[in-house]
Amino acid sequence: MPELPEVETVRRGLAPVMEGRVIRRAEARRPDLRWPLPPDMAARLTGARVLSLRRRSKYILADLSTDETLLIHLGMSGRIVIAMGAARAVPGGFHHDHPAPAKHDHVLLDLDGGARVTFNDARRFGAMDLMATATAASHPLLAGLGPEPLGNAFDEPYLVAALQGRRTPIKAALLDQRLVAGLGNIYVAEALHRAGISPQRLAGRISARRAATLVPAIRAVLTEAIDAGGSTLRDYRKADGDLGYFQHAFRVYGRTGAPCLRPGCGGTVARIVQSGRSSFYCPACQR
Repeated sequence: MPELPEVETVRRGLAPVMEGRVIRRAEARRPDLRWPLPPDMAARLTGARVLSLRRRSKYILADLSTDETLLIHLGMSGRIVIAMGAARAVPGGFHHDHPAPAKHDHVLLDLDGGARVTFNDARRFGAMDLMATATAASHPLLAGLGPEPLGNAFDEPYLVAALQGRRTPIKAALLDQRLVAGLGNIYVAEALHRAGISPQRLAGRISARRAATLVPAIRAVLTEAIDAGGSTLRDYRKADGDLGYFQHAFRVYGRTGAPCLRPGCGGTVARIVQSGRSSFYCPACQR
């Protein structure tokens, strides 16, 4: 599933194309994705101007001139693709031709600038919803989220206090979206390696000094991943169709049996299973 850097990369790719543009035509080619699409979604989107695109955790939020916000979640295999149709003259102006929708193109947004934004999802684990912008923060998918890891509210004192008394492994704690929003398996593994903390260590048993080192480690990993366009492992593509490249900079994730990249460590990356998910770390330098 795309994590924060991948979703942020998609948002940044969509912003120049969508912000300030009117959705000239919206089409929902099926009634549901992971859940049913909102009632009359295509009609409610058609004619709306996209005021801004923002991200909350792993969700893209498009604020509209109709005082509604479109929520987009990519799910496991969802992709958002931008296409610019060839312009041809028609009476009264121009028309942009676009190829016929592909099998898994479920939602189409034609913008007044000529771009088509397509939500493609072969497995249909993604989601879309429409909600009042004024109360968007209370949406069931957003209400319980913790602070953004790149925001000011996620700082050393916050994380130290949030981990106190937790009896779960630190990896599970950081994956808890109520504690910090947007982190997933890949970037938790990479941040823990940078901080030198084992994914098995109980969160509440980590000293305040060591817990504080996780904040800059998490921020550095996420920032570098966003700069690299995210990590492409399976289905993920940027909005322009290109791949992300941060997977080439992984220090531990997916590197079982490879040498640890920490200078002077000499250890070997190991894989264990925690709560049914793979964890990658170096037993020699992560304690």
